[in-house]
Amino acid sequence: MATGAGLLLAAAGAVLAPAAMAVPTDTMPPALSVSTAAPAEIGLGGLPVGFTTTASNTGAYDTSAARLIYRIDGGSGLPPNALSLQYRLDGTAWKTVPLTYDDAEFSGELPETFPLAAGKSRTVQLRLGLPMGSPHDGDSNGGTNRLKLTTMISYGVSGAANDTDVDTVQVHGLSTRLFGVPATAVAGGPGVTFRATVTNPTASAYENVTDVLFTNRHTTVQVQRSGKWTTLKPVASSAEPDVYGFDVIGKDASLAAHSSTSAKVRVTYRKDAPVGKTTVSPCAIVNEGSIPFRGTTSCGPPASVTVKAASATGTATPTPSATSTTSAGSASPLPTTAGAAATATPSGMTAQLARTGSGGVSVAAVAAAGLVATGAGALGFTAVRRRRGRA
Repeated sequence: MATGAGLLLAAAGAVLAPAAMAVPTDTMPPALSVSTAAPAEIGLGGLPVGFTTTASNTGAYDTSAARLIYRIDGGSGLPPNALSLQYRLDGTAWKTVPLTYDDAEFSGELPETFPLAAGKSRTVQLRLGLPMGSPHDGDSNGGTNRLKLTTMISYGVSGAANDTDVDTVQVHGLSTRLFGVPATAVAGGPGVTFRATVTNPTASAYENVTDVLFTNRHTTVQVQRSGKWTTLKPVASSAEPDVYGFDVIGKDASLAAHSSTSAKVRVTYRKDAPVGKTTVSPCAIVNEGSIPFRGTTSCGPPASVTVKAASATGTATPTPSATSTTSAGSASPLPTTAGAAATATPSGMTAQLARTGSGGVSVAAVAAAGLVATGAGALGFTAVRRRRGRA
């Protein structure tokens, strides 16, 4: 009889064993995969662009703690304050993904994990940006043409990556250009009029944009607003006091993605203006702060103007420039020459000027070079490229 009881318990034990030996779900490995729909492009110094990452569990076991990890490599030209990454799992509030910067690579992980049942997927919303600093404190050193965005998925506290997705994000900057600049002007004569245009060819919106027209201290600059001419206040840098910068579109302007803005400008050369060849040079600066002309900067090609003395019988009529664009329509790509400080749709690399100091060249110094000799406006970009090459 004892033998029968033992057999009965043994049989019961055989039935109960699977339940008694059940293991926590996360001790069995889930099969996770990840896919990121990265943005095609973002703007250097612009606002972040949205994208998504989809995490999937294709296995037979659940996980209570799926993890998303990101690596972003933009090359050695980006400073540590260049990049931002935000996410939201639920609700409408955007949260920051903390990033570390080491060996030219940014890395970070979503601070929150999330459960992912077997056979289920979850899409996470994210935003990627290259602010190059902070509002009104833009970094004026560095840039890149593209980002390599790597997404990894894992589970548990410190598990190895189960899957990896790699994407390339193009980086472009603002472009600025002058249209219809006359080839000649008269000292003490009527002003010459033309149009200054800033174009945003990127998917990023922009805030805190200043379009600066650089001339010399012998000029008065006006812009037409609401049908009236308004005289602008000149701004000068202590490093180049003879170079005047004029904000032609209004300080801290905003630009939507794939948009442009322009202003009609009138430059008058005073009686004491030296005769001979000079230039006017445009630069778009993002997040300019208390230091004049310092921020994420894109410069267009300078336009040459020959200042003539007034004739004895009256002032001469300014003549159109043979090299400037006479239409205020959309800008075509500019030729890549030594005289072009940036292209019409500059990459993130060529959009940046070097910071003053440590071998860098200021924006005003570049403009000053252009004022001395037409075509010298590429000086700052050459300095940046040399430093990146050494890096």
